[in-house]
Amino acid sequence: MIIRKIYDFENAHIVRDCSSKRCRTSIHGHSYKCEVLLSSNFLDNAGMVYDFGLMKLGIKSIIDSFDHATTLFLGDSDEYKNDIKKHSSRWVEIPYNPSAEQFCRVFFVIIDKLLSLINMQNGEREVKLHSIIVHETATGYAQCFRDDAYNEQMGIINLNDIKFSDEVMCDWDDKEFFQKIKNGVKFSYPRDC
Repeated sequence: MIIRKIYDFENAHIVRDCSSKRCRTSIHGHSYKCEVLLSSNFLDNAGMVYDFGLMKLGIKSIIDSFDHATTLFLGDSDEYKNDIKKHSSRWVEIPYNPSAEQFCRVFFVIIDKLLSLINMQNGEREVKLHSIIVHETATGYAQCFRDDAYNEQMGIINLNDIKFSDEVMCDWDDKEFFQKIKNGVKFSYPRDC
């Protein structure tokens, strides 16, 4: 069975080297919708794949980290990145161009790791990330499956290459949230969230 939760986020970027001149030469933004699809062959003690209330915690924190932020490409010029960081307190730096396709892959790798670290407490079993869909516009989206997220031809996503500004990290309940994910620290959500 598959469940789906949709998150909204506003984000600005430049996508270098793309075909569209406007897109590759001008900072611009989108009202994104991100769909997170989880699957399992089992239901928990309440008859659910995974409680939507739990998805409001870690998964929402990851997507929300990109809200009202500028996403930077690690390979862009230091001059450009430093200018953005000087004028925007909310930024995220990722290892690849911030296209809808790469947003999908980044979200997939982070959320996949997050799910592997959660101590399930209500009979959840074999909950897996099925796919991520990122809608960049009302008519265009990218969808990422496991094979896409870890595809060497598309580039390996190393969590150590993803950086969040101090302002983004201030919004997390635990300022070490992403560091703990990178370090593989197991955790539990409160039973009554």
